[in-house]
Amino acid sequence: MATVKDVFVTTKIQPTLPQITIPPSVGTPENVTTTIVDTSALPHERTELNKEIRKSNVILLVYSDHYSYERVALFWMPHFRSLAVNVPVVLCANKSDQNKGVSTEQVVEDEMLPVMAEFKEIDSCIRTSAREHHNINEVFFLCQKAVTDPIAPLFDSKISALKPACVSALQRIFYLCDKDQDDYLSDKELHDFQSKCFGKPLNDLDLSAIKTSLQKYSPELVTERGISRPGFVQLNKLFAEKGRHETIWLVLRTFHYTDSLSLHSSFLSPKFDVPPNSSVELSPAGYRFFVDLFLTHDKDNDGGLSPSELSTLFAPTPGLPSQWLENGFPSCTVRNDAGYVTLQGWLAQWSMTTFTSHKTTLTYLAYLGFDSSLPSSSTLRPSTEALTITKPRKRPPRGSRRRPPPVSRTVLEAFVLGASHSGKSSLLSTFLSRPAAPSPTYSPSLQPYTAVNTVELPGGKQVTLLLSELGDHESSILANQSALDKCDVLLYAYDSSDAESFSHIPLLRQKYPQLDDLPALFVALKADKDRVKQNCEVQPEEYTDQLGMQKPLHVSVAWGSVQELFVRVAEVGLDPGSAFVKGEGKGEGKEGDEGRMGLWIAVGAVGVVAAAFVGIWRRMSG
Repeated sequence: MATVKDVFVTTKIQPTLPQITIPPSVGTPENVTTTIVDTSALPHERTELNKEIRKSNVILLVYSDHYSYERVALFWMPHFRSLAVNVPVVLCANKSDQNKGVSTEQVVEDEMLPVMAEFKEIDSCIRTSAREHHNINEVFFLCQKAVTDPIAPLFDSKISALKPACVSALQRIFYLCDKDQDDYLSDKELHDFQSKCFGKPLNDLDLSAIKTSLQKYSPELVTERGISRPGFVQLNKLFAEKGRHETIWLVLRTFHYTDSLSLHSSFLSPKFDVPPNSSVELSPAGYRFFVDLFLTHDKDNDGGLSPSELSTLFAPTPGLPSQWLENGFPSCTVRNDAGYVTLQGWLAQWSMTTFTSHKTTLTYLAYLGFDSSLPSSSTLRPSTEALTITKPRKRPPRGSRRRPPPVSRTVLEAFVLGASHSGKSSLLSTFLSRPAAPSPTYSPSLQPYTAVNTVELPGGKQVTLLLSELGDHESSILANQSALDKCDVLLYAYDSSDAESFSHIPLLRQKYPQLDDLPALFVALKADKDRVKQNCEVQPEEYTDQLGMQKPLHVSVAWGSVQELFVRVAEVGLDPGSAFVKGEGKGEGKEGDEGRMGLWIAVGAVGVVAAAFVGIWRRMSG
């Protein structure tokens, strides 16, 4: 009643008051509506009591004398547990005006703390007086806080320690605020943290007080370089111990944590619709973010990220993306002589991840702090700004003779198809600037494997190229139209020194006629060895001529000129119309045109010579 009237009511009031609603404009900053339901402890009203308890979000348990205090532990708390309710309880010692000889500290120590130690459901405690209007508003504020800013997920009062999930979240926040990754929050980083979470910088006096309070616990928590990671955790532990857990929640929610201390799903997986036939690439902001991450964590400046440096970089995440592990990272991209991923390989790896699974990239951008990576740390930006969507790729219908237009992409994927032992794996190793080590025994590729690197085209444009060997999954992937839709180029490879190698390609095309919907190149590998006639009805050159396509490119991983093949693959990906099947047995296409041009040149030469002889004969005869 004192809450409603704002004064102590001396007249007799009814045993149970009607429901009271406190509007959002009064109370916590979260602007929640609070409904207060008064209940009776009389046995004949127990059913209604239990009904209200089950509906509640928080329970305010009030006692005022020794008898009612004893019932807290002997009746009320066991009764709440018997109803299987899991809501916080605020313990209130009312009528403090009748016991002025006892201090609040003594009441807390003698009465409240023993009960709180026994029942973890009790969130907080307070001493009030309705007559003196002492802590009346505060007790309901505690009830609101117990719901909006619960202490239970953060702090274990029995052992006086932050809970592991809370510590883990705070350590991740420390990582994101430690911009130079020196394991200390400098004064500048602390000011940025304060501005980000509370909307105003930390003044020098408050900063000095924080450092002084931490140094009382351990000098190592604060050094000249700033507040250490353990010091940051200890600071939040002090907030919890002093009942200021709403401060911790404000920090956690600023960094997108839910009440269960997990990151919001909408933060990890924001809405990002991709139109059909479009692909996703990193935007300039995305590339800049990953460049900065690499440079910050390359502590020894050797141009590569060592395992320990990678471990530190991925500390605020669940670890390396599963896709990377399945593809054998970092062996699938460019590495230095020590085997560490280089900046070129790092960016290529993220380009590949974005191309094949942009949702994975969005999730890791969130984990790694893209939203707070701007120089002004108080400004947040969505992780979707790190990505860009390409224009839809247009492919003509099957059987159409229309030339598909060029595409404006910077990330392309090529499927490398061919028989076992044709040299596909060695080609991928060479693509990564690693020499293919000769092996006395052949070991076929069983799992799909993708190598990713950048290719520089004439004119200086750079393209990220994915070369994918399909392994034993070749049939299932080629039968999957969605997988083919993502592919930009087919690279048919065979061993020019093995008579049985080429025959696999015609059979493959016959089995999967949908492959003709994609641009393709034919490549004869191991050209440094003796070339043999293929055990096939049609030899490779004649076969490509019948398709109206360019004759096979003869390359060897032992030749430096093999890099020209990767450039050609990228060029075909950007201009697919230059490498489509144009006809079976019609001799059409690039090679057919060149053949006819050569024929016309030869006929023209013969005609000129004949005309010359006729002229000479006529002059001689004349």
